[in-house]
Amino acid sequence: MKTFKTIMVIAGLLLMATPALPKESVDANDYFEMGNAQYNDENYDDAVKSYSQAISIYSDFIDAYHNRGLAYYKKGMYSEAIADFSRVITKGTEDPQIYNMRALAFLKTQQYDYAIGDYSKIISLNPKFADAYHNRGIAYANTGKYDEAIEDYNKAVEMKPKDVNVYVSRAVAYVKKAMADFRRACDLGNKNACDDLKELSK
Repeated sequence: MKTFKTIMVIAGLLLMATPALPKESVDANDYFEMGNAQYNDENYDDAVKSYSQAISIYSDFIDAYHNRGLAYYKKGMYSEAIADFSRVITKGTEDPQIYNMRALAFLKTQQYDYAIGDYSKIISLNPKFADAYHNRGIAYANTGKYDEAIEDYNKAVEMKPKDVNVYVSRAVAYVKKAMADFRRACDLGNKNACDDLKELSK
């Protein structure tokens, strides 16, 4: 009996020393882990809510900003994704993948100059990042810089010679560049160029 009483006293002291935490003091990491599970289940709406809750508790929770940015991207909320990825980048990260996600969101929102800037940063961090060359080429092509685009596509082809998409992108850039030259020649009065331009435009 004496031993039993001693155990009960110690147990009582432990309960007194660790009172139940109030609901508002739940660790931000619990919400973060919940968000990760929801994200993995492709439940992006709830994942955003969980990450936001984690951030509301701990405003400098950089991993939560990053993962919420991924969830926003999956939801097609590209401006919100850009804001979250930018928050991570301002903290001094040198992770090419974060720049890559922001650059993809810039492409989705047709902010091509910003995308070019991010892809250039990625290449400076990791010159072997083949997709950065391909995607920067896409951004260049969308701003009418076909020579720069073709140069990037050439680099991507060297690194990923079996990637069909790169060849298609390069072919489109060649056609667009040719059309621009034919249009200029046509404007200068060359009838053959006008005919060729019409043919390419079909």
